[in-house]
Formats: sequence, C-alpha cells, structure tokens
Amino acid sequence: MSAGGVPPDLANAEIVDYTVLDGDGKYRLKLKDGSVIEVRLELMNILRAGNDPNTGLPTYVVQSAPLVRLVESPKELRKPPLRPGGGRDGKAIPGFG
Repeated sequence: MSAGGVPPDLANAEIVDYTVLDGDGKYRLKLKDGSVIEVRLELMNILRAGNDPNTGLPTYVVQSAPLVRLVESPKELRKPPLRPGGGRDGKAIPGFG
C-alpha cells in the first residue's frame, strides 16, 4: 500500500528485473520454547505500479513468500508422526540450504 492507504493499481503494473546488492534474506531465530528456525524470504516478482499521486515517486509491489525450516526443537515438544513414513523418503532432509 502507498502512504495514503490506497492500494496501487496493478492493472498496468510491469515486472521489474533486479540484482541483489546485499544479504541473503535468511534469518536464524531462537524461539522462547527452545526451538530454532530459519526463515528466508523468497522473492517472486517486483512490480512497478505507477507513481504515488502525492509524491510522484514510483510505487513498487514486492511479491514474496516466507520459507520456514525447523533446525532444532526440544525433545519434549516432539510427538510421534500420525503415519510412519508418510510416503516420503525417510533419508530426505526437509527445508532449504
């Protein structure tokens, strides 16, 4: 949303290519329950949606999705799986690199 609270008009928005200048967008967080998670923001698109009518500055919309991976958790928080195996490869490591 723009500063005025009016959502930008995406009817004529155009995708803008980008280059990452700094950072990898990944955070490692320790939760109060003792678990450790990693959160990474996956950028999907950046759209230029015209200009803000109050300032004249270009307006951008970032389409993204958070990726969350459990790194570790206390044993007392763990429960047995509902279905052993669950049809997955038991050797596969879930999450991202």
